[in-house]
Amino acid sequence: MSTVMPSLIYGTAWKKEHTQELVVAAVKTGFRAIDTACQPKDYNEAGVGKALQALEKEGFRREDLFLQTKFTPLGGQDPLSVPYDKKAELSTQVAQSFEVSKINLRTDYLDSLVLHSPLSPFSDLERVWQAMEKIAQRGEVKQLGISNIYDLHTLQELYEVATIKPSVVQNRFYQDSGYDKEIRSFCKTHNIIYQSFWTLTANPHILQSTELLELSQKYKKNVIQLFFAYLHQIGITPLTGTTDTEHMQSDLQSFDITLEEGEVLRLDSLFE
Repeated sequence: MSTVMPSLIYGTAWKKEHTQELVVAAVKTGFRAIDTACQPKDYNEAGVGKALQALEKEGFRREDLFLQTKFTPLGGQDPLSVPYDKKAELSTQVAQSFEVSKINLRTDYLDSLVLHSPLSPFSDLERVWQAMEKIAQRGEVKQLGISNIYDLHTLQELYEVATIKPSVVQNRFYQDSGYDKEIRSFCKTHNIIYQSFWTLTANPHILQSTELLELSQKYKKNVIQLFFAYLHQIGITPLTGTTDTEHMQSDLQSFDITLEEGEVLRLDSLFE
């Protein structure tokens, strides 16, 4: 069972009743990594499962896909549709949520389980992480991660106390956080894969930059492809949630470009 994470991940947030058809389209187009969450408010996790079942009938095997879901703490859930017992202990909530994910996704293991956001106080975060570690120790998940973590100190502290270290940080990639420079540096040093979301939506100024436009003419690729190629070269794995199959195809063709060192440095300057 492979845990090699593909260079681009298909994100399924806010797809609602279109989740199944869009995941089927994404996989048929060439995506091999799917991101979801056990959070009915923003994700239709069961729709992802139906898509996987339909794809299996067409010869797409579960083991050829990288499946990532999340445990969403109570604060991130719709109070009217919490997928676990909201009065239970945190560790029980994690366990219950994961069981629901397995049922939704029609699988007996996940490639990646991500904590949707840090909890406060830190002792709660530690308790949730330990519950996630138990799932990993049973072999039901291959790696663990955390999302929406913008405080380097919290990430460092989690890394210190964790028996199973985080393998993934998934964050909004935007100007307000300074593009997570310090967090990305920590990730690089500790072999943590940095996944970016809001990668296109939050960065129209980057996509319209002279630097990207000039490179797009040179390489005969569109600015999104150039942006994804650049991110790949600096060690970032982006999520994309496009609903357009032509864009899906185009996004997947981003990685046959290798930018020169000077070009990477020139694009680096856009994020200063």
